[in-house]
Amino acid sequence: MAILVRSASLIKYSDIARSAGIDPVRVVQDAGLDPACLYAPDLRIPESALARVFEASAKSSELQSLGVRIGESWRLSDFGALSLYLQHQPTLRHVLAEIEQYRHLLSDSVSIRVADFPDIAVMHIVLVTGRPDPGREVVELTVGAVFSLIRSILGPQWKPRGVYFAHRAPDSLRVHRPFFGPKVEFGCDFDAIVLAQHELDRPNPLADAALARYAKELLDLRPRARRDSIADDVRRAMHTLLPQGHGAIEQVGQRLGLTPRTLQRQLEQAGESFSALMNEVRRELAVRYLSNRRYTVSEVADLVGFSEISAFSRWFSTEFGKPPTRWRSDFSSDPVDTLLSGKH
Repeated sequence: MAILVRSASLIKYSDIARSAGIDPVRVVQDAGLDPACLYAPDLRIPESALARVFEASAKSSELQSLGVRIGESWRLSDFGALSLYLQHQPTLRHVLAEIEQYRHLLSDSVSIRVADFPDIAVMHIVLVTGRPDPGREVVELTVGAVFSLIRSILGPQWKPRGVYFAHRAPDSLRVHRPFFGPKVEFGCDFDAIVLAQHELDRPNPLADAALARYAKELLDLRPRARRDSIADDVRRAMHTLLPQGHGAIEQVGQRLGLTPRTLQRQLEQAGESFSALMNEVRRELAVRYLSNRRYTVSEVADLVGFSEISAFSRWFSTEFGKPPTRWRSDFSSDPVDTLLSGKH
Protein backbone atom coordinates (compact mmCIF):
# COMPACT_ATOMS: atom_id res chain seq x y z
CA MET A 1 0.00 0.00 0.00
CA ALA A 2 1.43 3.37 -1.07
CA ILE A 3 2.43 5.88 1.60
CA LEU A 4 0.51 9.07 0.80
CA VAL A 5 1.11 12.71 1.75
CA ARG A 6 -0.57 16.06 1.04
CA SER A 7 0.64 17.97 -2.00
CA ALA A 8 0.91 21.31 -0.12
CA SER A 9 4.72 21.37 -0.15
CA LEU A 10 4.75 21.23 -3.97
CA ILE A 11 3.05 24.62 -4.18
CA LYS A 12 5.97 26.16 -2.32
CA TYR A 13 8.37 24.03 -4.36
CA SER A 14 6.87 25.42 -7.56
CA ASP A 15 7.61 29.03 -6.58
CA ILE A 16 11.18 28.24 -5.52
CA ALA A 17 11.88 26.13 -8.63
CA ARG A 18 10.65 28.82 -11.01
CA SER A 19 12.81 31.43 -9.29
CA ALA A 20 15.80 29.17 -10.02
CA GLY A 21 14.87 28.73 -13.68
CA ILE A 22 13.60 25.15 -13.26
CA ASP A 23 10.34 24.05 -14.87
CA PRO A 24 8.33 22.47 -12.00
CA VAL A 25 5.75 20.98 -14.38
CA ARG A 26 8.39 18.92 -16.15
CA VAL A 27 9.95 17.76 -12.89
CA VAL A 28 6.67 16.56 -11.34
CA GLN A 29 5.66 14.84 -14.57
CA ASP A 30 9.01 13.04 -14.67
CA ALA A 31 8.23 11.85 -11.14
CA GLY A 32 4.88 10.46 -12.31
CA LEU A 33 2.69 13.17 -10.78
CA ASP A 34 -0.16 15.22 -12.19
CA PRO A 35 0.86 18.91 -12.54
CA ALA A 36 -2.37 19.77 -10.69
CA CYS A 37 -0.46 19.04 -7.48
CA LEU A 38 1.48 22.27 -8.06
CA TYR A 39 -1.55 24.40 -7.23
CA ALA A 40 -3.94 22.08 -5.32
CA PRO A 41 -2.64 21.65 -1.73
CA ASP A 42 -4.94 18.85 -0.56
CA LEU A 43 -4.26 16.19 -3.18
CA ARG A 44 -2.95 12.89 -1.82
CA ILE A 45 0.22 11.88 -3.65
CA PRO A 46 2.77 9.06 -3.17
CA GLU A 47 5.50 10.08 -0.75
CA SER A 48 8.06 8.32 -2.95
CA ALA A 49 7.15 10.57 -5.90
CA LEU A 50 7.48 13.67 -3.73
CA ALA A 51 10.95 12.50 -2.69
CA ARG A 52 11.94 12.03 -6.34
CA VAL A 53 10.88 15.60 -7.14
CA PHE A 54 12.95 17.07 -4.32
CA GLU A 55 16.04 14.93 -4.79
CA ALA A 56 16.10 15.54 -8.55
CA SER A 57 15.68 19.30 -8.12
CA ALA A 58 18.27 19.55 -5.35
CA LYS A 59 20.97 18.48 -7.82
CA SER A 60 20.75 21.98 -9.28
CA SER A 61 23.26 24.40 -7.77
CA GLU A 62 20.42 26.95 -7.56
CA LEU A 63 18.29 24.71 -5.37
CA GLN A 64 20.70 23.60 -2.67
CA SER A 65 18.99 23.01 0.69
CA LEU A 66 15.60 22.91 -1.02
CA GLY A 67 13.95 21.10 1.89
CA VAL A 68 15.05 23.71 4.43
CA ARG A 69 13.87 26.53 2.19
CA ILE A 70 10.41 25.01 1.89
CA GLY A 71 10.27 24.28 5.62
CA GLU A 72 11.30 27.84 6.43
CA SER A 73 8.43 29.20 4.34
CA TRP A 74 5.87 26.90 6.02
CA ARG A 75 3.02 28.63 7.80
CA LEU A 76 0.29 27.39 10.11
CA SER A 77 -2.21 27.75 7.27
CA ASP A 78 -0.21 25.20 5.28
CA PHE A 79 -1.54 22.48 7.57
CA GLY A 80 -4.78 22.80 5.62
CA ALA A 81 -8.06 21.84 7.26
CA LEU A 82 -6.20 21.23 10.53
CA SER A 83 -4.88 24.81 10.76
CA LEU A 84 -7.71 26.46 12.71
CA TYR A 85 -7.89 23.57 15.17
CA LEU A 86 -4.15 23.68 15.84
CA GLN A 87 -4.14 27.46 16.23
CA HIS A 88 -6.60 27.25 19.11
CA GLN A 89 -5.01 24.45 21.12
CA PRO A 90 -4.13 25.50 24.70
CA THR A 91 -0.46 24.45 24.53
CA LEU A 92 2.17 23.17 22.12
CA ARG A 93 1.85 19.74 23.75
CA HIS A 94 -1.82 19.68 22.76
CA VAL A 95 -0.90 20.77 19.22
CA LEU A 96 1.49 17.84 18.81
CA ALA A 97 -1.01 15.36 20.24
CA GLU A 98 -3.70 16.51 17.81
CA ILE A 99 -1.34 16.29 14.86
CA GLU A 100 -0.87 12.63 15.72
CA GLN A 101 -4.62 12.18 16.12
CA TYR A 102 -5.33 13.70 12.69
CA ARG A 103 -2.17 12.53 10.96
CA HIS A 104 -4.31 10.96 8.21
CA LEU A 105 -5.13 14.49 7.01
CA LEU A 106 -1.46 15.36 6.61
CA SER A 107 0.88 12.45 5.96
CA ASP A 108 1.01 8.67 6.29
CA SER A 109 4.78 8.98 6.58
CA VAL A 110 5.47 11.37 9.47
CA SER A 111 5.11 10.73 13.18
CA ILE A 112 6.09 13.07 16.04
CA ARG A 113 6.97 11.63 19.45
CA VAL A 114 7.95 13.67 22.49
CA ALA A 115 10.33 12.41 25.18
CA ASP A 116 10.18 14.47 28.39
CA PHE A 117 13.24 15.02 30.58
CA PRO A 118 13.64 17.22 33.70
CA ASP A 119 14.73 20.34 31.80
CA ILE A 120 14.26 19.55 28.12
CA ALA A 121 11.88 17.82 25.75
CA VAL A 122 13.16 15.88 22.74
CA MET A 123 10.74 15.98 19.82
CA HIS A 124 11.56 12.95 17.68
CA ILE A 125 10.43 13.32 14.06
CA VAL A 126 10.17 9.90 12.45
CA LEU A 127 9.70 9.30 8.74
CA VAL A 128 8.55 5.85 7.67
CA THR A 129 9.04 5.65 3.91
CA GLY A 130 9.94 2.07 3.10
CA ARG A 131 13.34 3.31 1.85
CA PRO A 132 16.57 2.74 3.80
CA ASP A 133 17.30 6.45 3.40
CA PRO A 134 14.27 8.78 3.35
CA GLY A 135 16.35 11.42 1.55
CA ARG A 136 17.95 14.56 2.96
CA GLU A 137 15.55 17.00 1.33
CA VAL A 138 12.42 15.24 2.61
CA VAL A 139 13.82 15.00 6.13
CA GLU A 140 14.92 18.63 6.24
CA LEU A 141 11.58 19.81 4.85
CA THR A 142 9.69 17.83 7.49
CA VAL A 143 11.85 19.02 10.39
CA GLY A 144 11.68 22.55 8.99
CA ALA A 145 7.88 22.49 8.78
CA VAL A 146 7.62 21.26 12.39
CA PHE A 147 10.14 23.92 13.44
CA SER A 148 7.99 26.60 11.78
CA LEU A 149 4.91 25.19 13.50
CA ILE A 150 6.57 25.48 16.91
CA ARG A 151 7.55 29.06 16.17
CA SER A 152 3.98 29.91 15.12
CA ILE A 153 2.71 28.66 18.51
CA LEU A 154 5.52 29.91 20.79
CA GLY A 155 6.23 33.13 18.92
CA PRO A 156 8.83 34.38 16.42
CA GLN A 157 11.47 34.91 19.13
CA TRP A 158 11.49 31.22 20.13
CA LYS A 159 14.83 29.46 19.77
CA PRO A 160 15.47 25.72 20.11
CA ARG A 161 17.97 24.10 22.44
CA GLY A 162 19.15 22.18 19.38
CA VAL A 163 18.16 20.68 16.03
CA TYR A 164 19.53 17.24 15.15
CA PHE A 165 19.70 15.32 11.88
CA ALA A 166 20.73 11.72 11.29
CA HIS A 167 22.18 12.39 7.82
CA ARG A 168 25.55 13.89 7.08
CA ALA A 169 26.00 17.64 6.92
CA PRO A 170 25.63 19.30 3.52
CA ASP A 171 28.57 21.14 2.00
CA SER A 172 27.17 24.49 3.14
CA LEU A 173 25.04 25.49 6.13
CA ARG A 174 24.34 29.03 4.89
CA VAL A 175 20.60 28.24 4.70
CA HIS A 176 20.41 26.01 7.78
CA ARG A 177 22.03 28.21 10.43
CA PRO A 178 20.00 31.41 9.86
CA PHE A 179 16.80 29.37 10.12
CA PHE A 180 17.51 26.70 12.74
CA GLY A 181 20.08 28.70 14.70
CA PRO A 182 23.68 27.85 15.58
CA LYS A 183 22.88 24.62 17.42
CA VAL A 184 22.18 22.41 14.40
CA GLU A 185 24.06 19.11 14.28
CA PHE A 186 24.34 16.27 11.77
CA GLY A 187 25.28 12.60 11.88
CA CYS A 188 23.16 12.09 15.00
CA ASP A 189 21.21 9.03 16.12
CA PHE A 190 17.87 10.55 15.16
CA ASP A 191 16.08 13.53 13.63
CA ALA A 192 14.80 15.76 16.42
CA ILE A 193 14.14 19.22 17.77
CA VAL A 194 15.06 19.88 21.40
CA LEU A 195 13.32 22.60 23.37
CA ALA A 196 12.91 23.62 26.99
CA GLN A 197 10.53 21.25 28.76
CA HIS A 198 8.33 24.04 30.11
CA GLU A 199 7.74 25.38 26.59
CA LEU A 200 5.56 22.37 25.79
CA ASP A 201 3.05 23.51 28.40
CA ARG A 202 3.28 27.27 27.99
CA PRO A 203 -0.28 28.64 27.58
CA ASN A 204 -1.13 29.65 24.03
CA PRO A 205 -2.49 33.23 24.21
CA LEU A 206 -4.38 32.76 20.93
CA ALA A 207 -6.27 29.66 22.08
CA ASP A 208 -10.07 29.86 22.01
CA ALA A 209 -11.78 26.72 23.32
CA ALA A 210 -15.04 27.47 21.51
CA LEU A 211 -13.30 27.86 18.16
CA ALA A 212 -11.31 24.68 18.82
CA ARG A 213 -14.53 22.72 19.41
CA TYR A 214 -16.06 24.15 16.24
CA ALA A 215 -12.96 23.29 14.20
CA LYS A 216 -12.93 19.75 15.61
CA GLU A 217 -16.57 19.22 14.63
CA LEU A 218 -15.71 20.22 11.06
CA LEU A 219 -12.65 17.97 11.01
CA ASP A 220 -14.62 14.98 12.23
CA LEU A 221 -17.09 15.41 9.36
CA ARG A 222 -14.34 14.84 6.82
CA PRO A 223 -14.19 11.33 5.39
CA ARG A 224 -11.16 9.32 6.37
CA ALA A 225 -9.70 7.63 3.32
CA ARG A 226 -8.17 4.84 5.35
CA ARG A 227 -7.15 4.06 8.86
CA ASP A 228 -3.59 3.41 9.85
CA SER A 229 -2.96 -0.30 10.14
CA ILE A 230 -1.58 -1.76 13.34
CA ALA A 231 1.52 -2.67 11.33
CA ASP A 232 2.07 0.98 10.37
CA ASP A 233 1.70 2.02 14.01
CA VAL A 234 4.22 -0.62 15.09
CA ARG A 235 6.72 0.41 12.40
CA ARG A 236 6.57 4.04 13.50
CA ALA A 237 7.03 3.09 17.15
CA MET A 238 9.96 0.82 16.33
CA HIS A 239 11.71 3.54 14.32
CA THR A 240 11.64 5.75 17.40
CA LEU A 241 12.26 3.20 20.13
CA LEU A 242 14.80 0.78 18.65
CA PRO A 243 17.73 3.25 18.45
CA GLN A 244 17.03 4.13 22.09
CA GLY A 245 17.38 0.49 23.15
CA HIS A 246 13.65 0.02 23.71
CA GLY A 247 12.54 -2.36 20.98
CA ALA A 248 10.94 -5.12 23.08
CA ILE A 249 7.30 -5.93 22.42
CA GLU A 250 6.40 -4.72 25.92
CA GLN A 251 7.91 -1.30 25.19
CA VAL A 252 6.34 -1.00 21.74
CA GLY A 253 3.00 -2.06 23.19
CA GLN A 254 3.29 0.52 25.95
CA ARG A 255 3.94 3.24 23.35
CA LEU A 256 0.76 2.18 21.53
CA GLY A 257 -1.30 1.74 24.69
CA LEU A 258 -1.62 -2.03 24.20
CA THR A 259 -0.60 -5.05 26.24
CA PRO A 260 1.86 -7.41 24.52
CA ARG A 261 -0.86 -10.04 24.18
CA THR A 262 -3.30 -7.59 22.58
CA LEU A 263 -0.61 -6.29 20.25
CA GLN A 264 0.31 -9.81 19.15
CA ARG A 265 -3.35 -10.67 18.57
CA GLN A 266 -4.00 -7.56 16.48
CA LEU A 267 -0.91 -8.21 14.38
CA GLU A 268 -1.95 -11.82 13.80
CA GLN A 269 -5.42 -10.69 12.75
CA ALA A 270 -3.77 -8.36 10.23
CA GLY A 271 -1.56 -11.16 8.90
CA GLU A 272 1.56 -9.62 10.41
CA SER A 273 4.04 -10.61 13.09
CA PHE A 274 6.08 -8.55 15.52
CA SER A 275 9.31 -10.34 14.59
CA ALA A 276 8.83 -9.75 10.84
CA LEU A 277 8.16 -6.04 11.38
CA MET A 278 11.18 -5.80 13.68
CA ASN A 279 13.33 -7.40 10.98
CA GLU A 280 12.00 -4.96 8.39
CA VAL A 281 12.75 -1.91 10.53
CA ARG A 282 16.16 -3.29 11.50
CA ARG A 283 17.07 -3.62 7.82
CA GLU A 284 16.13 0.00 7.13
CA LEU A 285 17.98 1.35 10.16
CA ALA A 286 21.06 -0.84 9.65
CA VAL A 287 21.51 0.46 6.11
CA ARG A 288 20.90 4.04 7.20
CA TYR A 289 23.48 3.90 9.99
CA LEU A 290 26.09 1.85 8.11
CA SER A 291 26.03 4.33 5.24
CA ASN A 292 27.15 6.99 7.75
CA ARG A 293 30.80 6.41 8.65
CA ARG A 294 30.34 8.34 11.87
CA TYR A 295 29.15 5.08 13.40
CA THR A 296 31.34 2.07 14.05
CA VAL A 297 29.87 -1.32 13.20
CA SER A 298 29.62 -1.98 16.93
CA GLU A 299 27.57 1.20 17.42
CA VAL A 300 25.28 0.25 14.53
CA ALA A 301 24.72 -3.15 16.13
CA ASP A 302 23.64 -1.45 19.35
CA LEU A 303 21.38 1.03 17.54
CA VAL A 304 19.44 -1.75 15.83
CA GLY A 305 19.01 -3.79 18.99
CA PHE A 306 21.89 -6.30 19.12
CA SER A 307 23.88 -6.59 22.32
CA GLU A 308 26.76 -8.40 20.59
CA ILE A 309 28.46 -7.47 17.34
CA SER A 310 28.82 -11.14 16.38
CA ALA A 311 25.05 -11.64 16.49
CA PHE A 312 24.55 -8.50 14.42
CA SER A 313 27.11 -9.63 11.84
CA ARG A 314 25.43 -13.03 11.46
CA TRP A 315 22.01 -11.43 11.08
CA PHE A 316 23.30 -8.84 8.60
CA SER A 317 25.08 -11.47 6.49
CA THR A 318 21.87 -13.49 6.31
CA GLU A 319 19.82 -10.47 5.29
CA PHE A 320 22.23 -8.82 2.85
CA GLY A 321 24.50 -11.64 1.71
CA LYS A 322 27.67 -10.06 3.07
CA PRO A 323 29.04 -8.94 6.46
CA PRO A 324 28.51 -5.31 7.49
CA THR A 325 32.16 -4.31 7.03
CA ARG A 326 32.13 -5.51 3.42
CA TRP A 327 28.75 -3.87 2.80
CA ARG A 328 30.14 -0.55 4.04
CA SER A 329 33.19 -0.88 1.79
CA ASP A 330 31.00 -1.68 -1.23
CA PHE A 331 28.71 1.24 -0.39
CA SER A 332 31.64 3.66 -0.36
CA SER A 333 32.64 2.65 -3.90
CA ASP A 334 29.15 2.20 -5.43
CA PRO A 335 26.26 3.39 -3.21
CA VAL A 336 23.43 2.83 -5.70
CA ASP A 337 24.40 -0.72 -6.66
CA THR A 338 25.00 -1.65 -3.03
CA LEU A 339 21.54 -0.43 -1.97
CA LEU A 340 19.82 -2.14 -4.88
CA SER A 341 21.62 -5.44 -4.32
CA GLY A 342 20.44 -5.46 -0.71
CA LYS A 343 16.74 -5.50 -1.60
CA HIS A 344 14.75 -8.66 -1.04
